Amino acid sequence: MRLNAGCELLFETAEPTPLILMLRSRDGDAQRIIQNHLQFDPQVPVIDYADSYGNLCQRLVAPPGQLRVRSTVTADVADSIDVQFGAEFVPVQDLPAYTLPFLLPSRYCQSDLMADLANAIVANIEPAYDQVDAIRHWIHTHIEYRYDTSDASTSALETEKNRVGVCRDFVHLGLTLCRSLAIPARMVVGYLYDLKPMDLHAWFEAYVGDRWYTFDPTQAEPRGNRIIIAYGRDAADVALATQYGPVTLTEMEVWVQATS
Repeated sequence: MRLNAGCELLFETAEPTPLILMLRSRDGDAQRIIQNHLQFDPQVPVIDYADSYGNLCQRLVAPPGQLRVRSTVTADVADSIDVQFGAEFVPVQDLPAYTLPFLLPSRYCQSDLMADLANAIVANIEPAYDQVDAIRHWIHTHIEYRYDTSDASTSALETEKNRVGVCRDFVHLGLTLCRSLAIPARMVVGYLYDLKPMDLHAWFEAYVGDRWYTFDPTQAEPRGNRIIIAYGRDAADVALATQYGPVTLTEMEVWVQATS
């Protein structure tokens, strides 16, 4: 399917403030970018660079007052995500080097503290794809999706304790449980067609067999039609806006539309 997607953000600040945005998608195995455009009002100088995960970033200084940023993308994406029950566990010594950072505990994913829960969830289930899907299913059925129940500091431990959160929290818990089993897992942010209510979305990928597979604990069944913006170890790596001063995001609109 070809999708037109985008978001419009309105920032306000009282003084010039450095800002790093992560709003542009790039070509990948599951998507081909047709058009990718950023507009700023007022116009400001922008420096583009790629971070250590290959994510496309925009570096700028927000001027005093309001700064409106509009990001649009047109992409050809897969209508479904690949599912491969039986894909095997890859021993750590055989993993590609680029997957190793996604085994480590991170700011929101205390995988060194959740092995007991992970092992309980996957008991008697064959490694490794089937285990990850069992984790996805457990989160979907045991954690309530509800807005305004977590914040930017909420970790996987707190989500498991409180049993409530949003897509970001579901993903952090999934990453943590996978890494507890020595399965590399990375966070993904982007757009999902026909998401209700519409918003920017988060899911995760796990490395099993010989590749990354997509898992979305917020959804009951596998769904395609996704546009990926960024990958990282957790939300700290994939923030769509990182500010270095008193900047306030006052408005945000997101859209995803199918096109012929």
